Amino acid sequence: MRKLLVVMLAVALSLALCVGAFAEEKKIKAAFVYVAPIGDHGWTYAHDLGRQQLEKMGVETAYTESVAGPDIERVIRGYAQKGYDIIFTTSFEFMDPTIEVAADFPNVKFEHCSGFKIAENAGNYFGRIEEPRYLSGMVAGKMTKSNVLGYVAAHPIPEVIRGINSFAKGAREVNPNVVVKVVWTGSWYDPAKEKEAAVSLINAGADVIAQHQDSPAAQEAAEEHKVYSIGYNQDMSKFAPNAHLTAPSWNWSVYYEQTIKALQNGTWKAEAYWGGMKDGVVYLSPLSKAVPQDVVDMVEKRKQEIIDGTFNVWPDKTDQDLLTMNYFIEGVEGTLPK
Repeated sequence: MRKLLVVMLAVALSLALCVGAFAEEKKIKAAFVYVAPIGDHGWTYAHDLGRQQLEKMGVETAYTESVAGPDIERVIRGYAQKGYDIIFTTSFEFMDPTIEVAADFPNVKFEHCSGFKIAENAGNYFGRIEEPRYLSGMVAGKMTKSNVLGYVAAHPIPEVIRGINSFAKGAREVNPNVVVKVVWTGSWYDPAKEKEAAVSLINAGADVIAQHQDSPAAQEAAEEHKVYSIGYNQDMSKFAPNAHLTAPSWNWSVYYEQTIKALQNGTWKAEAYWGGMKDGVVYLSPLSKAVPQDVVDMVEKRKQEIIDGTFNVWPDKTDQDLLTMNYFIEGVEGTLPK
């Protein structure tokens, strides 16, 4: 009996230790560094929805918005010094500062969005947004009457160029006469410049305006000028109820949740993540009622083919080709500034 009691006590103690360890394991602190305000209704807003989802999981989070220039490294380093377990840096220009700070804090994990560098304690992540970009191009190619599509673009980096080309590829599949005119703003978030660029494209004959920008300003310009629009990051239809057709969109909570779980169970490792529509990290927002049913059916069919893996937007390109894309395909009109 005494032996049985000792065994039972040992088992109970072991279980208590396990429970205690699990409870301790769940106390994760995650910080986010944003390039624009969370009220941009676009890129940063989408990331912040993912952060909010982590809080629902019991993760303690913090964030700093509108970070630029010399403040980038300072903000990242500050979170590392405060003992955050993982720091998510969410813009391309945050890549080098992230890697530099990671070298000084080997016990902190770092995740950088849209870059390509990796360190022992720093991974990177992005999504195959070119998949819903392509689908949105199909919609635009069917909805245009002028055969001119406008594209308001931020910076001429591979991420943005790849999106423009994917959009044009989808549009020209369904309408070979389409051209995509590109105007650069030189900024991720500048509503005034974005709107001005959209208006210039409308004046140049574009009757569908797409964007790789953080605000809905281009959508509002399309609404005011009574042309169609394609949003980005999230469904932007509330800003342009008559113009907005659809939007290539992000669900960052998919990646943030799996990253935190990996951190909790000890399986996290620095790697390059690039999920697609089948993973749910990217998707196409609902098509508006202005889109005819035959176009809806066509897009849904192609979307399912992408998810099933029977259709590849860029079948002749490797991931490295896509990550370094620095040219426009046929049908895209615009310059590529250095």
